Amino acid sequence: MYQRILVATDGSKLSNKAVKDAIELAASVGAELIALKVVPRYPQSYFEGSIPLSSDDMARVEKQWTDEGQQVVEAVKNAGAAKDVKVKPIIARSDVVSDALIAAAKKHKADLIVMASHGRKGVKRLLLGSETQQVLTHSQIPVLVLR
Repeated sequence: MYQRILVATDGSKLSNKAVKDAIELAASVGAELIALKVVPRYPQSYFEGSIPLSSDDMARVEKQWTDEGQQVVEAVKNAGAAKDVKVKPIIARSDVVSDALIAAAKKHKADLIVMASHGRKGVKRLLLGSETQQVLTHSQIPVLVLR
């Protein structure tokens, strides 16, 4: 059925539920799991008049984000190993999570994308957007959304 399943994670409680279900699905069909954490390329400030970061500070923040992301995907790898599921941990750097997720799924030839949805409604959805909605709209690979 599925050979490679990509699961998107940010380490949150909700995405950890999606990871758990993705591991169970991968175990049941004998698929490899690709754990993806997308980290921003560089710190962004959304407030006018903020103090710009030096290149050293930017490098330090980027390294911190990458290290934290690596811990998240390594945790998925360890959880997969407990269920005899091979997990490939991946970090992608992008400011657009949905684009990075779709690109990684294509690059690693995933048959399915598994991700969580926060289920935002109203103004929160308008202001924060929905990465899940973007993936659903633009992916040519099947997407399993969990809440």
